[in-house]
This record gives sequence, structure tokens and C-alpha cells, in this order.
Amino acid sequence: MSEVIIDILLDALIDTAKLIPFLLVTYLVMEVLEHRTTEKIQRAVKNAGRFGPLIGSVLGAVPQCGFSAAASGFYVGRIITMGTLIAIYLSTSDEMLPILISEKVSYTLILIVLLTKIVYGCVAGYIIDFIFKNDVTKMHAPSRPDEPVFSDICEQDKCNCKESVLWSSIKHTLQIAMFILIVNLILNTLFEFLPAGALEGTVMNNRFIAPFIASFIGLIPNCAASVLLTEMMVGGALHIGGMMAGLMSSAGIGWLVLFKAGHSRRDTLKVIGVLYLCGVIGGFIFGLFF
Repeated sequence: MSEVIIDILLDALIDTAKLIPFLLVTYLVMEVLEHRTTEKIQRAVKNAGRFGPLIGSVLGAVPQCGFSAAASGFYVGRIITMGTLIAIYLSTSDEMLPILISEKVSYTLILIVLLTKIVYGCVAGYIIDFIFKNDVTKMHAPSRPDEPVFSDICEQDKCNCKESVLWSSIKHTLQIAMFILIVNLILNTLFEFLPAGALEGTVMNNRFIAPFIASFIGLIPNCAASVLLTEMMVGGALHIGGMMAGLMSSAGIGWLVLFKAGHSRRDTLKVIGVLYLCGVIGGFIFGLFF
């Protein structure tokens, strides 16, 4: 028994160690991109107007620190509509991209996933603005959102964009590597002690049920959710439609800003409910084709 446990631990450590160089390089690129584009991207979203869902979904897919939190601040300040906010939430990928790249997943699949999130986020955003068009027409001249609200939360999520690019990349790499190690330990243990093919028969691999569960997991306001969902899909323990559902509803700490800023609880719960439903529908549709 002890030998089995040691083997599980060693396999998890080796699998995780292999990913660290790829994670570090990916995060270095993402940090450089973020430092050069964050302010321009936020300015573009603020000035998007009726093109909010389109621009928000495209720019939301660009890896960057705290964009979903900033978007929530804009929503609280009535600078953007709910449709634009949800579009940004849906297209935001959190830790999905670096993990898929480090796991050497097909670049074709990565591109399909990113484009799907962008297109779906845009379409869903415009539909949401149409459904809640009364809220859109009531929007007044924007008041400046309380900047410290989402910057403080961003720091709580260990996402400090003022650090050096290298140091921030190293910290982020180690943090995500730890999450991956934990997930690998869990998956390796399950694969070791469960009968062969047992995980393929679970509800998490059912294309009709997985989106409901995974979309709920995605709502967890932490990067661990996207790490768990992506690693489970790569490891064969989660249907790809479920992964997509969870990644669509995974908006990092975005919706926490709505509570932190003292935004209407009723409207905040409506945003979370709409985000969850969009994640389920998007994951279900994606799962029909893959």
C-alpha cells in the first residue's frame, strides 16, 4: 500500500514538474502583454457604447489581471450594461490558456475554445441586453466607480500587477503548479483505486449532466476552479462540454466586486444566475459537437 501511495505521489510530482517550464514561459508572455495593454483595454470597454458586448467579449479573452473585477466596477458605475459584463465574464479564460498550452493540447482545439467563448459571449451579451432592455435605457451618465474596490480584491486574489514581470510570473507559476499538483494527486488516486473506465461513466463525463455541475464549480471566485476544470478535462475525468460550461461561468473574482461595492444584492444575484445559465447552455451546445 505504501508503495502505491509513493508511486501516486511521484507520478503527480513528475507530471507537475514537466509543466512548470511551459507555465513560466506562458505567464511571462501574458504578463508582458498585460502590462502593455490593460489600460487601453479598459478604456476601450468603457467607451464601447452599443458595441459593448462585441468589444467586451473580444478583449475579455486577452489574458490579463483583474479585468473581470474592473468590468464589475464599470457595471456598478453604470458605465457598461449587464450584457457587456456577462460577455466579458463568458470570454474570460482565467488559467485555462496556460494550462492547455503547458499540457500540449492541440492548438486547433485551443483556438476553437477561445473563439467559441468570444462568439458565444458576444451573442449572449446582446441577447441579455435585449431581454433587460429597460435596464439599458435607464443607464445615465456614468459615475466613476470606486477604484479601490476592485483593486483591493485583485490584491486579495494574489494578482498584483505592480510587481516586476519576472517575479509576478514566477509567483503565478508556483501558485498554479501547486493547484495542478493537488488535482493530479486526486486524479491519480482515483485512477489507481477505481476500476478501469470508471471515471468515464460518471456524471462528470455525461455531456448532458456535466454542464450543470461544472458551471456551478466555475462560479467559485478563485483561479482554482478553472485549474480543476481544465485538468479534469485533460485527464479524462470531465467531458469537454462540462469544461466549457465551467470556464464560461468562471469569471475569477468578478462577481465578488458587486458584493464588495455594495451593489444591489437582487441585481447581483440576477447577474450570477444569468452567468450560471449561460455557462450551462454554452457548455451543452459545445458538448454536442465535441
